[in-house]
Amino acid sequence: MFWDKAGPQNTDDTIKLALQRAAELNIDQVVIASCSGNSAKQLLSYNSGHQVVCVTHHSGFASPGDNEMDPAVREDLIKQGVSVLTTTHFFAGADRALRLQFGGVYPAEIMAQTLRILGQGVKVAVEISIMALDAGLIPFGREIIAIGGTAEGADAAIVIVPAHSKNFFDTQLREIICMPREKKTK
Repeated sequence: MFWDKAGPQNTDDTIKLALQRAAELNIDQVVIASCSGNSAKQLLSYNSGHQVVCVTHHSGFASPGDNEMDPAVREDLIKQGVSVLTTTHFFAGADRALRLQFGGVYPAEIMAQTLRILGQGVKVAVEISIMALDAGLIPFGREIIAIGGTAEGADAAIVIVPAHSKNFFDTQLREIICMPREKKTK
């Protein structure tokens, strides 16, 4: 499925398609990007028995020391059985620190930009699946559904067998369930 434009207006339909495909493939794990928790809550409103991992921006992403997810929202998601992961982004980390300090382009950022050819949401979905696997929140070697978005909301969903970050190139993006045709929101 292709959405005309990237953005949060696709969130509801993206989640529905992702859960439909999960049911067709008997996939139990769904990883979703959600900084505020809104996309994760929307997923939960449809979810029936999937193991859900919500991956947020790392602390300090928007401003030093701050976490974008309200603590009450985090607590509510956890009470509903969601694993909430807040950690360094796979495609950022040390490479971003080097770029910000010295300028230039570094390997992980080249990898991220290459995936953005498929759209920010697909890049995010790949990234969060690796982060969830590295954190031990999803099983190794199994297909999962990963849902990402462009800026906010969700506009891309994939079927993926992520590899651990040290073996990134063993990752298998098996299916793109949906993504925007026009990749930018502006």
